[in-house]
Amino acid sequence: MQESLSKKLTLALVYGRPPLVFAGMICAMVVMLNRSPALYFAGTLFLFASMIFDLIDGWFAARFTPNSTLAQLADRLMDKVVYSIVFPLVAVGMMWRLLFYTSEHTRMEMLHAVFVLLVCVTVLIRDNFAHFMRGFAVRYNQEPELRELARLRTIVAAPLGVLLYAHAFYIEPKGDPSFVYDLLSRLGNLPLRNLFIIEILFIIINFGSIAGYCRKYGTYCLDDLCLGDIVLRRRILSVFPNALTVMNAMMGLLAVFFAYQGKMTESYLLLIGAAVFDKLDGAMARKLGLTDPIPGIADRKHVTFGGMMDDIADGLSFCVAPAWICYICLSEYMPPSNQPFPLWIAVTIYAAAGFLRLTYFTLDKHPIPGFFKGMPTPAAALFVAAPLLIVCQADETTDWIRMVSYFSFGQILFTAFLMNLYPVKYLHIGRFMDRNPWFTMINLALILIMVFTPWFGYLVFCQMLLYVLSPFITWRMDPQKAASESRKKK
Repeated sequence: MQESLSKKLTLALVYGRPPLVFAGMICAMVVMLNRSPALYFAGTLFLFASMIFDLIDGWFAARFTPNSTLAQLADRLMDKVVYSIVFPLVAVGMMWRLLFYTSEHTRMEMLHAVFVLLVCVTVLIRDNFAHFMRGFAVRYNQEPELRELARLRTIVAAPLGVLLYAHAFYIEPKGDPSFVYDLLSRLGNLPLRNLFIIEILFIIINFGSIAGYCRKYGTYCLDDLCLGDIVLRRRILSVFPNALTVMNAMMGLLAVFFAYQGKMTESYLLLIGAAVFDKLDGAMARKLGLTDPIPGIADRKHVTFGGMMDDIADGLSFCVAPAWICYICLSEYMPPSNQPFPLWIAVTIYAAAGFLRLTYFTLDKHPIPGFFKGMPTPAAALFVAAPLLIVCQADETTDWIRMVSYFSFGQILFTAFLMNLYPVKYLHIGRFMDRNPWFTMINLALILIMVFTPWFGYLVFCQMLLYVLSPFITWRMDPQKAASESRKKK
């Protein structure tokens, strides 16, 4: 009887989410018509209960329904149904809040409403793409497995839906609010800066999950599509890393846009996203065999289209964008009369040094596996932008902030020198993170904890400073070990 009750509870958790989310949608529709605080409160509770079900149903299914393929498929189907309701609903809710609840909205509020629509589209694309790729894996008797990014995305998606729902449909209470409604009021009035940070992280996680599925199951997909045509297979395969390269460039441009709006934390997170996509496109190209010559076909091209796209994207995201961001931020804190020499000269030297570094990397005929000759441009971009966080997050201009501004000015030139200091070998940090997942999780946890505090700039600066000094330790590593992209299984 106890086992039967446990299985029924598991089924209720797995299949109970769509009715709860549907009830929350009905409440939201009525809220948009009559602005009832009671229905807003009820709808938020419905979605909160659905989130709890989503976070614990996997444990119950594994505990009381082990090795059940049907339970796994049902859980994925419920995810698709729930997310297909929640995220379009909150996109509509953000527009409703903008037009009918806050009639005198600012430009940033309009930008946030559009950004939530982008989050909605990203979620739906990722879910459908993951379902498509898992289908090919099952056809080849490969059991789809959850990787770190897929797990992280699953954990974050439901809480984000509740947060956006509570913010989009928030209604001022009538009279003295209860304790629980007072907590909801804090979510409903959460600053846009915090919402932007959470949503940017979520978008990065979703696109990283898409890249992970392409990397793992892309070969099974092409086995069915290409029917043995090697050239056609290579052309189709090249679309995936090229798409990630485009996302790299888009992240850099968005970082400049947010810096113009004074959102330096969001700008820095977008630079991190650009570095992630730069790491993923290279890893995917190697995983899919695009870096190897085609058997039996002489390849005389030393410069490929994909390589050119990668260099252009890196130039935009890690040379032009950081230089532009430095000019935007430091111009506010260092007037021309206090600059040792014109700031535009310093940022131009940095951008030119970055392009020179990319050119050397492309034309180098004797690369060292697992290492970079000179500081890589993604690390350089994150290094020069880190002190800007300290400057921009300060409440007022003090002597300490002025000193950090001058330090950042000199750091621009110092980083330009490090990028072209070719005898110094820098470890490929992306491959090191693949070999050591614990290192990735610790740094990700620190970033997620500190990103909402004034200490975020100090954290990322210390992390990048350790990488700048890392050649004193890592130069003795075996290049073959440093070039490995996965842990060796014992």
